[in-house]
Formats: sequence, C-alpha cells, structure tokens
Amino acid sequence: MLSSPSLPFHTARILGGGLIGRLLALQLARAGCQVELFEAQGPDAQGAAARVAAAMLAPLAESAIAPLPVVRMGQYGLERWPELLAQLDAPVFFQREGTLLLWHRQDATEAARFTQTLARTQAAEPTLPAMQALHGEAVTALEPSLERRFARGVLLPGEGQLDNRALLAALHSTLAAMPNVQLHWHSPRAPEDFALPAEGERLIDCRGLGARAHWPASHALRGVRGEVARVHAPEVTLTRPTRLVHPRYPIYIAPKPDHLFVIGATEIESDDLSPPSVRSTLELLSAAYAVHPGFAEARILEIATQSRPTLPDNLPALRWLAPRMLQVNGLYRHGFMISPAMLDATLEQLAAPRAGTRTPLAERFNLNLFTPE
Repeated sequence: MLSSPSLPFHTARILGGGLIGRLLALQLARAGCQVELFEAQGPDAQGAAARVAAAMLAPLAESAIAPLPVVRMGQYGLERWPELLAQLDAPVFFQREGTLLLWHRQDATEAARFTQTLARTQAAEPTLPAMQALHGEAVTALEPSLERRFARGVLLPGEGQLDNRALLAALHSTLAAMPNVQLHWHSPRAPEDFALPAEGERLIDCRGLGARAHWPASHALRGVRGEVARVHAPEVTLTRPTRLVHPRYPIYIAPKPDHLFVIGATEIESDDLSPPSVRSTLELLSAAYAVHPGFAEARILEIATQSRPTLPDNLPALRWLAPRMLQVNGLYRHGFMISPAMLDATLEQLAAPRAGTRTPLAERFNLNLFTPE
C-alpha cells in the first residue's frame, strides 16, 4: 500500500464531489492540505455514477470484459479498501465472501466460454485466487436459499463489495468535520473559473462526464449508460454477489444489508439519462426471478440510470491539463473496484517532482498518463 507522500503544495481545489473527488479530498486533508471541494450537485451525490453503482469489487469476474491493468487495480483495491474505510467516522458495509457465478443448463456453452476467459486471466495473473468449480450440493451449501436450483456454478474466492451510498455519506460526514476542508455543494466549477494555480497550489478535476469539454478529441470522453434496480426482498437471502451467466442478458445481484439488493446492469453506448425502458427493466427483473423466485415478492425501491465516464480505450487516465492542474477520469464501470488504485496513483503523481513522471503505481498498472498537447 502507498505510504503518505510528501506533497509539494499546501492548498488543493477539487472539482467534482463524486467517489474519486471525495476520496482524494480526504487523503489530501489528512496529509495537511487546505482543501476546497466544489460539486455541482448536493452531498447526497445525486447525479454521480457512484450513487447508482452496485460497488462490487470483483477483478476476476470483471476480466471477462476488462484488460489486465484493470484486474490488477482491482486486486490492489481489495486490499486497500479496509484501510480507507478505517479513516471514516461511520461504519460502511464491506465484505469479501467471493463472487458466485451461476447458469441454467441451457446456457452451459456460454458459461464454458465465460469461465475459459477467466482461466486465461488467471494464467496471465497467477496471484489471483483460483476459481472453484461447484456442483449442485456445493452451490446449495454456499447459498442455502437457492435450494438446488442450479446444478453447476463457480466461486471466485476473495472478491467482495461494499455499500456505495453508505460510503458516500460517510465520506461526506468525515470531510465536513475536518477543519481544513471547505465543501461547496451546488457549486459547479470548471478549471477556467480559477487563476492558474500558484506553486503551492493544485487544482484537480474529478468531474467525470462534467469535464468532457476539457478533454481533447484524441482522448474524448463519452458516456456509457447503465441501468440498475434496487429492491427490498425479505424472502431472499444471498450472502455474496451473484452473477447469472446468460448469452443475452447477464446480470449481477449484489446483496446489501437488510435484504436490499442491487440488480444490474444493462450497458448501452449512450449518455442518455432518460428512465429505463420497459424491456430492459423486464429483463433485469425476470433474470433476478430466475435466480431466486423470492424476488417475485420484492418491493421495487428504485429503477435508476446513470452514464459512466469512459475514454476511448475504456481505461482510466491521469492528464495534466496545465501546470499544477491534473485531471482524473475514465473510471468507466469499474469505479469502486479501481478507485483506491487511482487514488494512490494520483497522490504519487501529485507528489512527483514534475508532471508526467512515470511513478511506481503508474508503471504497475500501465496507467495512461498524459501531459498537455
């Protein structure tokens, strides 16, 4: 894990109060900086992709669509999250009971393709815990409420999740109590609203899609729409994130405290934030019902959409917009999984003797690091 860097500045302005903005504000304040955080929305993170996310920490499961640098950032995050959570003034649900992959018999071919992809990731990254193939009795032993509905499954040990909304709230309350932090909610700001930072100052832009106009065409930000359902299901007991492998609508079910479940997620190349369609909602909820019939009596608390900030290669990046002005963006669908790695890589970059230095974590994660064009 990263030791506290010696920072060559004493004042930091952070634009964007989503997940990475709040994490960065906390670490800089703990390092002794005077921190100002500017956010267009309120402290409840309405409008932030982090509020809608399921907050699963599943590097091997995500390797079905994510390259190795993201997997390595996810592994790093699993170890780093307990340290970050210990800094907060309120407890946040966090667990590492693994990810359970399930499929119906008719989808065995798709499941074989999926697990082969994960096996290739394990071969390339042998530090990942080995997958565990499960037969019916073993599936039921892990999740008794499934009652032998699945003849086969796979456990990905060590993967985890946390409660995204509890985390955002705890970050807010912790920051609000710090004397060297000023929080400016409902205060949209752009880099041009400030003078070029002086030697002892830094400006860090963490606005996600709000920063789109400040990224060049060569690294253009785009939105990728996701849709999730939040339901209360007292008749369902699942202890770990569960993914249904399906060729048309694969879903995840992320259990939160008190029988709250987050079910997702469609993925659409669009930054449209209109309400979900009837079709996508039916597919999400029907697939959840196919995993556990107790979802039939669940109460729908929310059907939410959000657009995740994504760069052309679907990888995160750090970019120096100008001297002493750094941008953090492109966390895509992996925000909670990779944010600890991006946080610490950002702190290393801010502590480096010159902008664009290839720091140890930038090298470890093969991180995209851009200087002004």
